[in-house]
Amino acid sequence: MTEEQLSGQPPAEELAGEDLTEAVIGLCRDKAEEFHYLGYEHATWEDVWRCVNRKYTGAQDPSLHQIVNDILTLRIDGLMNYLTIAALKETPLS
Repeated sequence: MTEEQLSGQPPAEELAGEDLTEAVIGLCRDKAEEFHYLGYEHATWEDVWRCVNRKYTGAQDPSLHQIVNDILTLRIDGLMNYLTIAALKETPLS
């Protein structure tokens, strides 16, 4: 049996290239908007992406479901910790 016959639905459309990038950026924008509703108006989609993406440095490329999960489960305290550490790394101490 085909996947369509098993699920009763047509197979999911696969994203690639620019469409995939736009989908991930859209998720980051939605997460930033969620943080805006919580009172963190300065959170941007770029901040969300950099925070999530830092986990993947030095590792092989993560799967799409892992990226989506990491974006959707990001909490504001995780983003604020990331932004605080990033700001401290950019500023010289003396």
